Amino acid sequence: MEPPLLQRYRRDRRQLLSFILSSGLMKVVRSSSGPTTSISDADIDVLSADYVLECIQSGGVLDISKSTQKYHDEFSYPVMIQSQLGNSYFFVSQPETAGSPPRRMPPSIEVASRPPSLLDPLVDQNNAVSGVEYVVKYAVTAARPSKPVKNATVPPLGLPSLSTGLSDDDLRESAYEILLASMIYSGFEIHSIEDKWKEKSSKLLSGLKSKKDRKYLRPQLSGRHSELIDTIRVQMQISEAVDLCTRQRLTQFASTKTCERIDIPQISLGLLNGMTKSDFPNEKSHAQWKKRQANMLEELLCSVNSRTTKQHTVRSLLAKVKNSKEWDILLPPSERDEALLAIREEVSVLSSAPAQFGIHGETYYWTAGYHLNIRIYEKLLFGLFDILEEGQLIEAADELLKLIKLTWSILGINQKMHNTLFGWVLFQQFVGTDEEVLLDCAILEVQKVLSANNNDEKEERYMNSLICSTVCNGRVIKLNLSQALFLSMSIWCDSKLQDYHLHFCQKPGFFRRVLTLALVLGNYTIDECDEIKFTKSDVLDDIADRKLRTYVEMSIKAAYWRVANTLDLVSKVERTHPLALLANELRLIAERELNTFFPVRRQWYPEAGMVSAIVLHQIYGERLKPFLKGVSCLTEDVKLVLPSADMLDHDLTQLYSSAFEENALHSRYSLPFDHYQVRIFLELGDAYLLTNPLSHTSLCWPFFAIWLIFSLY
Repeated sequence: MEPPLLQRYRRDRRQLLSFILSSGLMKVVRSSSGPTTSISDADIDVLSADYVLECIQSGGVLDISKSTQKYHDEFSYPVMIQSQLGNSYFFVSQPETAGSPPRRMPPSIEVASRPPSLLDPLVDQNNAVSGVEYVVKYAVTAARPSKPVKNATVPPLGLPSLSTGLSDDDLRESAYEILLASMIYSGFEIHSIEDKWKEKSSKLLSGLKSKKDRKYLRPQLSGRHSELIDTIRVQMQISEAVDLCTRQRLTQFASTKTCERIDIPQISLGLLNGMTKSDFPNEKSHAQWKKRQANMLEELLCSVNSRTTKQHTVRSLLAKVKNSKEWDILLPPSERDEALLAIREEVSVLSSAPAQFGIHGETYYWTAGYHLNIRIYEKLLFGLFDILEEGQLIEAADELLKLIKLTWSILGINQKMHNTLFGWVLFQQFVGTDEEVLLDCAILEVQKVLSANNNDEKEERYMNSLICSTVCNGRVIKLNLSQALFLSMSIWCDSKLQDYHLHFCQKPGFFRRVLTLALVLGNYTIDECDEIKFTKSDVLDDIADRKLRTYVEMSIKAAYWRVANTLDLVSKVERTHPLALLANELRLIAERELNTFFPVRRQWYPEAGMVSAIVLHQIYGERLKPFLKGVSCLTEDVKLVLPSADMLDHDLTQLYSSAFEENALHSRYSLPFDHYQVRIFLELGDAYLLTNPLSHTSLCWPFFAIWLIFSLY
């Protein structure tokens, strides 16, 4: 799934280009087959916006093939932002890891000149943003291939894939239609009054020719409900014109509907029967809408879980619906009606099929189309977040949530599923926005799911039938919906907490919340039969202790490897011994452990400070011992390393002692801490220098080693 911001960018770009191309500014449009008067067949997503604007300014002649070629050519140039402060380029590589620039001059090359254009790739010079400083940040990656940086993205739930290729935009638009239908069938009154829909001209192209005003019979929802549905229409980015037609057709369909239950196939068929090409601004919009409705029907009627025996017939009929030329031009109205009637008969058979689990209000499509239903419900929940401030819920979120719950009977959602999916959506929004309050809300929803009573056997069987597939430790495992969600959250939390020094060094509040979520989710294990088992974590149980100890050990080791990767290079640059540098860096890690992370962890794992001190002590000790064995004289390296090691030992002792005092009354573990044997070297070295004034000459270094040996033994 693409990030919401990228989806919105694509939609805005598509709408802006559609408006420009339909405004009459283009005098001639040429396609590969010659001049044409329509752009409905052109793929707007691959047209170069720069080329289109150039064509407008140069006389209004647009070549579709050249525009497409330029769109692809633009990807060969670096992305650039221009401002009064200078040009900023975005590099694919990371300058920080590329080392210092070469000292020699680069060889001269001949660059093929391009004809000057009014607009530089991706940036309009006349409309460039000025006075803003753009800073490009790069993530630090490890240089050692044996220690790869883990992907911190949220693993998907593993729902069965959509066989028809429905896009995120398709799901979002269908979700809005289902919400409207659920409101109408729940008894919300709709009154129709004549209203004019006026097309608003863009400020960017003010003064252009405007289309004639179109008249619609606009259904008006009374009172507060009208405001709420308009709010969610804007949130889900549905055009006003299409919204008006959809409301009308759904209202008409509801007036002829006699059965009590409504489902997605009936909604799609009702819209296909009611809406015509004249309800859309252009042929392409109508074709895309019609294809979406046909794909929704095919996804539910011809899915893997479908019980229908006429999948081939239904598929062939829906293929005709998708083919605009065949459906709108070649087929006479009578044959179109017969095709829709045949589809409707199959829908009626499946809609009246007996419930699989005997739940009140259950329909066949709850289980046959759960992979689609869950995705649609996610889109409705994402609509609660401000489209301009994705980390914030809109003010009317609580009221809209009540309306969204009207879709439960259509989509097969119950309270536990709602809490599960709402927690999942909140969690995803937190990951994308770093808004801490969203994680607090997600934790609350997860706690609701875990504390819910499982008294209803029918609903539990239904929930367990919603199967997701994922790969864990190289093995494909099957999970129910709640397990898949918890596993994805746990994997993400583990990827962060196993290197908390990297992710939470400047965000202790985030560290506390993510650690809370990880402990709430508990621990998971996978047995030999590829079955997953979740075990709840208690504050004082062994499972939580092992989990927290693993976080401490892995994070400290990851921080150490980041230092070790650059140790030799920095040592050469600063001309100091690597062990002295390493001791200083480990002291910084110990300081963060003491001041940032230990105060958060100690309420769950009082031994955390002791464990971190011992791990750091062992890491440095493994490199210090060979160095001490090789000491034969008081060299400059010895003078640098021994004091640094002694200061590290002091800081680790402080970290260990703080945790030991905190944990003294209820410690269940004995964690010994052995000091480095460097203090005696320092004391004896000072004594030797005081008693041997001539030791500052290089000839006396061997005498120090001999004297040291006799002093120790």
